[in-house]
Amino acid sequence: MEVSTELVLLIGSFLFFVSMVVGKAGHKFGVPVLLLFLLVGMIFGGDGFGVRFENIQIAQAIGTVCLTVILFSGGLDTKFREIRPVIKPGVILATLGVFITAIITGVFTWWLSEQVYTGMGVGFLTAMLLASTVSSTDSASVFGILRSKGLILKNNLRPLLELESGSNDPLAYMLTVTFISIIHSGNNPNYVMVAANIVIQLVVGALLGYFLGKFAVVIINRIRMDNTSLYPVLLLITGIFIFAATYYLKGNGYLAVYIAGLVIGNSKFAHKRTSMSFMDGFAWMSQILLFLTLGLLVNPSELVPVLIPGILIALFMIFIARPITVYLCLIPFRKISFREKAYISWVGLRGAVPIIFAILPLAAGVPGARTIFNIVFVITIVSLLYQGTSLPIVAKWLGLAEKPGNYKSFEDFDVEFSEEIKSAMTEISITEETLKHGRNLMEMPLPDKTLAVMVKRGERFFVPTGQTALQDGDKLLVISDDEEALKETYKNIGISNFTYQKNN
Repeated sequence: MEVSTELVLLIGSFLFFVSMVVGKAGHKFGVPVLLLFLLVGMIFGGDGFGVRFENIQIAQAIGTVCLTVILFSGGLDTKFREIRPVIKPGVILATLGVFITAIITGVFTWWLSEQVYTGMGVGFLTAMLLASTVSSTDSASVFGILRSKGLILKNNLRPLLELESGSNDPLAYMLTVTFISIIHSGNNPNYVMVAANIVIQLVVGALLGYFLGKFAVVIINRIRMDNTSLYPVLLLITGIFIFAATYYLKGNGYLAVYIAGLVIGNSKFAHKRTSMSFMDGFAWMSQILLFLTLGLLVNPSELVPVLIPGILIALFMIFIARPITVYLCLIPFRKISFREKAYISWVGLRGAVPIIFAILPLAAGVPGARTIFNIVFVITIVSLLYQGTSLPIVAKWLGLAEKPGNYKSFEDFDVEFSEEIKSAMTEISITEETLKHGRNLMEMPLPDKTLAVMVKRGERFFVPTGQTALQDGDKLLVISDDEEALKETYKNIGISNFTYQKNN
């Protein structure tokens, strides 16, 4: 049956809307929104409401584009000053850690297939292929869950986890492609060429990501466009171009686009704030599209035969493979405590990336590819459900969670400064209690280095003077270069429960 474009748009927009509503409700109850996006896709899929999506090539294309955007945005949001202290352990986890995880998980999967679930029909190479698809932590899941839950971690744990998840996908991709090639080549693969190809792709990807990122900053700053709304679009196109160009130059595009994001995000360029906000929103839209697509692609009825082995592999990875990997990789780093290593082990989230990589064997026609795909899907659900929901609890249990700051987005003032300007801002609701200190602005007990810059009265905004008479119901925008001064401001006017917006 021919499906019209209008019907695709109708169904697609409806699924997006349902996903966002469900995601908002799930966040309130501590359920990872990414898992809910998956479940929405499954509910509306072939075994649910009958939306059939079985085109592997389109799914692979969607996955590639969405993962590119997510990695690029993740790189843009990562600050060099935050990851500099953790570059060495992060890189080791993202490289050696992926190898160790793949080997340990692959051997266990092969043993499980040979000794316990003989009906799975998973040989050694197939088991290693399956393990390769799930060998990296998922950037979308780690970025999404850590940031959406507002989890504040001690001792540079968050930048370490985000650096690992953002940079370990390329190697997992290379391992997946390599084992697909080995399986297709038969009994005489050239392992030396395979290893050399992996190294070359990673080196080329890293170099192209760095230099193309530097070049992109120059281009963005030199182009003068009358329509400033095109700058965010230019940034998006730049990321996609870097990924595609690196692919055709025989490098690893995923690594290149993440490093390019790091370079661009830590540089000054025109309309940076607007462009970064656009990319953040586009990355979230990509995550929704990605998880919806993958949810539609799976048939829940096909998961039943592999449910138990999938759960066993997932639990093995959570409690054995991931901890062994983390502790082996971090042996040289004695400053990282046992509790911190335990938490790093726990944040071994699997999500959309393993499922995307599991599509590659399907597209390549690898024997047993559907079994691999279904097992990986089960592993992802277990990881998101078991680990994703418990990140804040485990962090508090290990004593690694800090009390969140009183940061809050403004409700009445849409004000932003360049990130080079260090400031802290707050909006104060004027009440009769506040006015006891004086009705004129000059009578307000504001500390030094603190300035009231704007008043909102009803729907009207105006810049106040010292003689401005404040009224009950006014909203006052206050700015300072010192967070302590803002706290003192609240204390002086008798407000104990305060929030403020920090400009980093």
